[in-house]
Amino acid sequence: MAGNGKVLLMDDEQIILDVMREVLRFLEYDGMFAQDGAAVLGLYKQEKEAGVPFDLVILDLSIPEGLGGKDTIALLKAYDPAVKAIVSSGYSDDPVVQDFMRYGFSAKLSKPYKISDLKEILEQLIKKP
Repeated sequence: MAGNGKVLLMDDEQIILDVMREVLRFLEYDGMFAQDGAAVLGLYKQEKEAGVPFDLVILDLSIPEGLGGKDTIALLKAYDPAVKAIVSSGYSDDPVVQDFMRYGFSAKLSKPYKISDLKEILEQLIKKP
């Protein structure tokens, strides 16, 4: 695992997953990737039960063909109330993005991502001893 932490990222667009794989590697984070909430739940549970949990989850708000960020965070919180998650969206005026903490998110990240913004949020949320 990379030195900075372990991140699970959900987005329905393969190009975003491919780019984020490289960005997370560049920032020295270990990344795993999913295209919908059902896959996120499976990976999250698998890694937690294996004793190698994720430090942070980044969830795209809108997933046309599956569970989006709002439903996924509710299910993750039911499984692990301590989960740390970032809502990701290109729609900054969405009510979930505007009031992200009310929905169980720790932070928000606007698309398109700026590497400096991503790095700052990751460093804030993943505190290493």
